[in-house]
Amino acid sequence: MGEAGFRPIARAPLAARWRICAAPPGSEQPPTEGWRECDGPLTAAAALRARGEWSLDVPPLDFDAQDWWFHASFDLPEGKRAGILGFDGLATLAEVSINGRPLLASRNMFLRHQVPVDEYLLREQGNELLIRCSSLAPELAQRRPRPRWRTPMVAHQQLRWLRTTLLGRTPGWSPPAAPVGPWRGITWCSAAEALSARVKVMLDEGKGRVEVALQAPAGWASQVEAAEVVLRHAGREWRQSLLGGEGAGRFHATVEVDAPALWWPHTHGEPHLHAAALRVMRRDGSWEEQDLGRAGFRRIVIDTEGGGFRLRVNGEPVFCRGAGWTPLDAAGLRSDPAACKTALLQARDAGMNMLRLAGTMAYEEDHFYDACDELGLLVWQDFMFASMDYPFDDAAFAESCSLEARQQLARLSPHACLAVLCGNSEVEQQAAMWGAPREQWQPRFFHETLAGLCGEHAPGVPYWPSSAHGGAFPHVADQGTTSYYGVGAYERPPDDARRSGLKFATECLAFANVPAPATLSRLPGGLNTRVHHPAWKARSPRDLGAGWDFDDVRDHYVQRLFDVDPMRLRHADHDRYLALGRTAVAEVMRAAFAEWRRPGSACGGALLLFLRDLWAGAGWGVLDDQGLPKSGWHALRRALAPVAVFVTDEGGNGLAVHAVNETARLLDAKLELTCWRADGTAVAQGAVPVQLAARESRTFPAAEVLGQFLDLNHAYRFGPALCDAVAARLVDTGSGMLAESVHLPLGMAGLCRMPRASLDMEATASLANEGEALLRLSTRQLAIGVHFDFPGWCADDEHFHLVPGARREIRLRRVDQRTSGLAGSVSALNQSTAVPVEAFE
Repeated sequence: MGEAGFRPIARAPLAARWRICAAPPGSEQPPTEGWRECDGPLTAAAALRARGEWSLDVPPLDFDAQDWWFHASFDLPEGKRAGILGFDGLATLAEVSINGRPLLASRNMFLRHQVPVDEYLLREQGNELLIRCSSLAPELAQRRPRPRWRTPMVAHQQLRWLRTTLLGRTPGWSPPAAPVGPWRGITWCSAAEALSARVKVMLDEGKGRVEVALQAPAGWASQVEAAEVVLRHAGREWRQSLLGGEGAGRFHATVEVDAPALWWPHTHGEPHLHAAALRVMRRDGSWEEQDLGRAGFRRIVIDTEGGGFRLRVNGEPVFCRGAGWTPLDAAGLRSDPAACKTALLQARDAGMNMLRLAGTMAYEEDHFYDACDELGLLVWQDFMFASMDYPFDDAAFAESCSLEARQQLARLSPHACLAVLCGNSEVEQQAAMWGAPREQWQPRFFHETLAGLCGEHAPGVPYWPSSAHGGAFPHVADQGTTSYYGVGAYERPPDDARRSGLKFATECLAFANVPAPATLSRLPGGLNTRVHHPAWKARSPRDLGAGWDFDDVRDHYVQRLFDVDPMRLRHADHDRYLALGRTAVAEVMRAAFAEWRRPGSACGGALLLFLRDLWAGAGWGVLDDQGLPKSGWHALRRALAPVAVFVTDEGGNGLAVHAVNETARLLDAKLELTCWRADGTAVAQGAVPVQLAARESRTFPAAEVLGQFLDLNHAYRFGPALCDAVAARLVDTGSGMLAESVHLPLGMAGLCRMPRASLDMEATASLANEGEALLRLSTRQLAIGVHFDFPGWCADDEHFHLVPGARREIRLRRVDQRTSGLAGSVSALNQSTAVPVEAFE
């Protein structure tokens, strides 16, 4: 099976013809009928979906209730006999045979297997590879010791004995598509060509170092005249010859780079990468080169001073913001590299600099981490353990988990993006919430075993034992890390974002985020599926056993922000109910991050629960399952930008304006503040020059910017409120507006309760090349929650407030190629009629 610390290189996918068949549990022999052709090694759900025989929109199919058989027929390449079959992931209880001979058995879907196949087992043509994935139902029915605590996340507590993902097995938030079968690739190479490498990337005292250890098959060295490891960056090269001396078939090289260009998260600098390769000269004088990945030199440490949690990258404190990453395909758990990079670009373009792979999910494919390296996105990587009382006192289970960790560390540790290795998702928190004794909160496996393995195999990556860890109890907000739902599921007022003293949220701000009408049209029943409908509710996230769901959480904030009864509004005007829900989520997210990013905050970062939904519906994601933005994404795109401005209400101290510059360059700009009444009257305005050094933030009292005191937040109640909106802008004299924020001192309720007939809003559009359009907006009065309805088109910004006299250009892109021309409308929550807009080719 190979050594856990080495990763295979230069493996090719097995070229085979694949079939799949279901059978009753416990079937000892493959079925004689019922086989279906499939498009390669896929999960059962993905294979049936590709054939049009199953989808998430039909009644659920329990994939764990049956045995699933996978059959591959393949021929050997000419002249190749003995070889190595690679299985990068088999879910979950798998037995493999080749040409009728047993090859391997696996009980851990997260393990990789490299199996030598002797010549006598193989035929030149018509080899038969058979994989049986047994039903989990008999395993779950076995009598085993009860857990010391329970988790409401799963329907069956005995899942704790099985090394498999919780995706598809957690009713309430993941689609019913449990992954069964080969969920990762199956590869083949000849035994004579089987190379494996271990790569370590380090930065010590300003010097970069890449250590490569090579494991080669017998006889490889006799075919090689010379071999070297080469690094390349910005037109420069560094080389080091391979040396032997580590035993038969072992070679190594260390390449050093003085004062290398450093890797930074994109919000704070450039993510410089050095391409690494193995160059081999054969005896005939020909050269071959094999990719060893890209090395990024950076130093990441966790600063826990004062009970906090903050990452320092290359010595600089970094405010980490982003979201939990979910598989792009909940049924197959695979993704096309280009589609994966597109999704990651959406995260980067929203100002996010960190993604978390939670222990409820699955380890991602290599191209995910490659793209994060390239785009400057940090990765918080949980090991795939979540909430449950795992049986680490079972020796076989513990050894499988340790092997899993060693394999994943060998694969992931060279990546510059890897910022935190975390033992689990909420195990400590669940134990504490269930009332388990304190000594049970912190199993030795997470606090000793995994910590030791990470220190040995990934010395440049900090380790943290659990996603919620620190303080008197694991889920306390003002110590260490936590799952923060004060604002959100626990329905605390928005100012709890500050009052909680949050230090770092590994997940937060969960709402049932309403997507665009185009997404709602893909629900079973289409746009006629209202929020109370069973088809809607089936996809609304909830905790098992709870008497509420996250639609209720969103409705709570609609009532708080707009002073309306959401249930009555839903009865009377469902579309307005959804519009207020979208804006409420956007406003709460914006306000929370304004608090956490202001210079006086002790918060080191906050990650939303999900970036993207797992299926169409009002899920936790700020992108839908196909990547279309929701209101929260648009709000975050403004709130998370590296250069940003925020306005916060400081009570009797008035309004404060916070200017943030996270970039590596000096910011020389002007801070402008304008106070407006809703009818378009400017009450006051002022400006001050602002010079912010690289990665510097400052706070300015509004009175300082205006040059006078005004009761802008109506704290002193000296008569009627002075203004309805305060607009703060950072303006660069050369490049124009850098950042803008609109604060509504009195909130939105009064402004939106009785919408005006007209705000004197104007909107025009023109078509551009390659499926793009430009929308031009202006208004003479204050417009709240501006949003669009252009079927077949997606805007790069909406759900914003537009102050009087403002002009805005919005780019739209065509997302439905069947759409010809652009026709739709622009709306605001405080205007009763939408503004029609048309543009035709």
